[in-house]
Amino acid sequence: MTKTTPPHWDLSNVYPALDSAEFKAALATLSTQLDELETFFGEKIVTSNAETPVAALATLTDEMISRFNESYELAETIGAYIFSFISTDSFNQLAKKLLSEFDQTEVRLRMLGMRAQQWIGSIADLLPKIIEVSPTAKAHAFFLQETAEQSRYLMSEKEEALAAELSVSGSGAWEKLQGTVTSQMKIEFELDGEMKELSAPALINLHSHPDESVRKRAYEAEMEAWEKVKEPLAACMNGIKGSVNTLNKKRGREDALHASLDAARMDRDSLNAMLEAMEDSFPVFQRYFLAKAKRLGKEKLPWWDLFAPAGNAEKSYTFEEASEFILEEFGNFSPKLRELAQRAFTENWIDAEQHVGKRGGAFCMGVPSVKESRVLANFDGTFDQVSTLAHELGHAFHAECIFSAGKTALQSETPMTLAETASIMCETVVANAVIAKASNPDEKLAILETSLLGASQVIVDIYSRYLFEKEVFERREKAELSAEDLCEIMEKAQKATYGAALDERYLHKYMWTWKPHYYSAGLSFYNYPYAFGLLFATGLYAIYQQRGDEFIPSYIDLLASTGEGRAAELADRFGINIREKKFWADSLKVIEKQVDEYCEL
Repeated sequence: MTKTTPPHWDLSNVYPALDSAEFKAALATLSTQLDELETFFGEKIVTSNAETPVAALATLTDEMISRFNESYELAETIGAYIFSFISTDSFNQLAKKLLSEFDQTEVRLRMLGMRAQQWIGSIADLLPKIIEVSPTAKAHAFFLQETAEQSRYLMSEKEEALAAELSVSGSGAWEKLQGTVTSQMKIEFELDGEMKELSAPALINLHSHPDESVRKRAYEAEMEAWEKVKEPLAACMNGIKGSVNTLNKKRGREDALHASLDAARMDRDSLNAMLEAMEDSFPVFQRYFLAKAKRLGKEKLPWWDLFAPAGNAEKSYTFEEASEFILEEFGNFSPKLRELAQRAFTENWIDAEQHVGKRGGAFCMGVPSVKESRVLANFDGTFDQVSTLAHELGHAFHAECIFSAGKTALQSETPMTLAETASIMCETVVANAVIAKASNPDEKLAILETSLLGASQVIVDIYSRYLFEKEVFERREKAELSAEDLCEIMEKAQKATYGAALDERYLHKYMWTWKPHYYSAGLSFYNYPYAFGLLFATGLYAIYQQRGDEFIPSYIDLLASTGEGRAAELADRFGINIREKKFWADSLKVIEKQVDEYCEL
């Protein structure tokens, strides 16, 4: 464990407090903006149509874009501020009350966005002319064209309004319940001769403990803990997936994956090419798992050994050591990246301490009104958590590139696929640096272990999560799924991907309970984008190794533009064809070389 307490983030430069006059004023301002937007639609948009002169439509388009940019920026800032309290202290009653009230505001904003989408769709044929005469429309051409395309998948205005209002007490409520249940769990566990009360994330982090007896007991304690809350979490899953299925059908979507692909700005050909390459790589990863099992004196890996450290596992980082290491390696890649990370560390953008009431995992959220980000982590001193910090700071760098380029809110909406590119690039920078600095085989083995474990999670485990979610959606169309059904689907998906490398007696049937990605109605299939990010970033890193420093400006420009293009089009800038399996397979070969090296050590 770390020798010093990891930091807590500071958002006082955004608003002084949840009950401050400044925060209340921001809420009032947003409410006024939405009132004015509603008046704008009721008085101006409602009287326009495809017969309205192009010049007049261009003026309306400009005003609509300006108003939405203003409201989206403020709403995202307010939402991030409230969530900063919710995610670090789910017992905070004021934050929970404000979040519930803000949910209603977000419903208004979604309904207005839907009206804008319908209107843009109604004038779709005139958009080329509008873009030609309006500089503002031209700057937001991608947004306008994509919005017109997606308007085909809208219900009627009344139906969409009802769906938005019901989401607060429906799928949104189920999502909140899952977050509350999992964050407030307290599990008694003996560690270092002392009985402790651990949060779920702290218990899960013990999967990488060097002592097998601790890992095994932690696994057993975790299984017992999830067993106790499986019924409410199964209800959450059914409520959310059922809602998504119903709305997708009403909106004319082919399936649950259809909306996800459009949100990811990815086509099925690209996804299938990537998935095929991933599936082809399973024997390579299984070779890694079996080699790891052999090192541990076993034929196959029980789940509690999957994350076991290898080699010299004694290195433990204080948060200060982790930050110094990250700053050094980021600086070797790009001075701008180092400068961003330095701000994050010195200006308290990071909340890293583990405690009950705090959500598990890690994330980065933008705070656009102050052009900053905030990072949540559960830091435990391992290199894996150092890598996680680098990952989340990559997201912050991505946001910085967008902020610095002066992009508006409508120009900044990045799909999940490309959102993972910068983060995994930063992970790669840190991992390659630490491998290169390894002083002996034992240390190198430990580093390769961390790198390969991360890659296997993104390729093998992510694929299992994709299979799981796909089957859940398909079966949920016919009936509700019991907790036992969900466990059975999860174990089947793990067997299909990990294969003979894992001990079938000790899989993780409750993986579905604590992964928050399954519990967001607006983010179905939030799994394959991670694989996209890893493999796309791996391909980009190979280009960086060829081009050196001249690669950085193009890379920064790519990150600044991720809200203004489809994945395939943006990849074309670097001569990458993501619709061909070869690109994905070539990226996986880079990982295969690490597996070969691991097996030889």
